[in-house]
Amino acid sequence: MTTQEPPQTLSVSQLNGLAKQLLEDCFAQVNVTGELSTLSRPSSGHWYFTLKDDRAQIRCAFFKGRNARVNFSPEPGQQVNVRGKVSLYEGRGDYQLIVDSMQPAGAGALALAFEQLKQELMAAGWFDAANKKPLPATISHIAVITSPTGAAIHDISSVLQRRWPSMQISVLPVLVQGEHAAQQIANALLQANIWYSQGRKDFDVILVSRGGGSLEDLWPFNERIVAEAIYNSALPVVSAVGHEVDFSISDFVADIRAATPSAAAELLSPDQSELVSRLHLLKGRLANSQRRRIKLWQDQLLSLTRRVRDPRSQLREQSQRLDDLEIRLQRQWQQAQRQRQQRLAAANQQLALLNPERQLKTKHKELNALRGRMQHAIKQQLQRPRIALKNMAQQLKTLGPEQTLNRGYAIISNDSGAIVRDANMLTNGEQVNATFSRGKVALVVKK
Repeated sequence: MTTQEPPQTLSVSQLNGLAKQLLEDCFAQVNVTGELSTLSRPSSGHWYFTLKDDRAQIRCAFFKGRNARVNFSPEPGQQVNVRGKVSLYEGRGDYQLIVDSMQPAGAGALALAFEQLKQELMAAGWFDAANKKPLPATISHIAVITSPTGAAIHDISSVLQRRWPSMQISVLPVLVQGEHAAQQIANALLQANIWYSQGRKDFDVILVSRGGGSLEDLWPFNERIVAEAIYNSALPVVSAVGHEVDFSISDFVADIRAATPSAAAELLSPDQSELVSRLHLLKGRLANSQRRRIKLWQDQLLSLTRRVRDPRSQLREQSQRLDDLEIRLQRQWQQAQRQRQQRLAAANQQLALLNPERQLKTKHKELNALRGRMQHAIKQQLQRPRIALKNMAQQLKTLGPEQTLNRGYAIISNDSGAIVRDANMLTNGEQVNATFSRGKVALVVKK
């Protein structure tokens, strides 16, 4: 017979600790699908909720930092897929699930999450054209964030080799699907910007790309963490995710969206053949311009050659010009001398005019002239009345009857001495008198 030792006595906290360790060791990572219930979000940033189905439920804790990567807005009653580990909250002895990630359950839920994040980022202004950075005028180095073994990098390389073989590309390899893909893409975007800011890489633009696939396959490019890395990038970002009909959150946040990886490569590279044709055209224009310029220079040289003369001729011209200047100087000096002499003569004349004796003689002459003018004026004043009187007498004589009678006229008067001016005033047999220039006669009216 053996004596069995009694079991060890444990405290409550020891028991809960052992149970927690056992649960975490046995269920280090589980994926669970269920319905969200009693979701709470305290100010600490942690999420607490219950996940249930039609027969059971489990408490869940989703801590801050982890839940920031959720790219949709979870609501109670929504079906979700969560991944985490089973644990125990020792303080209350509650069995719970510590959540690491959360996704909507089903394709319809993914579409809902996509639309919710799209509306949220649009409201925040992440899609605004004012926040888009323009592409550089010249691109020589592209940072390509994609899978190094995918079809996207093959398409990009083929297009660049055909259009612009000198284009330099640096592939930053990442997963483009799966649970770790979004974090790797965001890290690659951050790393490209760090290298650029430190001068270790001369990137001109970042190309985020992958080939086509289902919504689940393209989901990493719909993650908030990727959208935030694109929005915060100092380098311009081109997004080329999926086929032409596929749209991702990356496409909306990026500075430029390309329909396919091949379209992105064409967008970022010049066409070699087109540039060669343009180069030939410019070469022809340059040659024509050079010919015209050389012809112009030849014409100018010929004209200058014709204008170049014998230095002796120029010396003769300069000598003649010097003689002309000397003659002009002499003339100007002589003219100045004449002007000074004229001014001196004018001054002497003015001085002579201002001599008092000369002025006195001038005043005497003026006085004698005024005396003569006065006497003449008096004579004129006396002569005028005489002439006027003589003219009046002449006019009176001219207007008198004697002048009229001298011209052969006669004055007829009746016996009473009245002048007869009308023949009707006379009667037959009446006696009248006719006065002539010399003498009078008596007349009898017969008829």
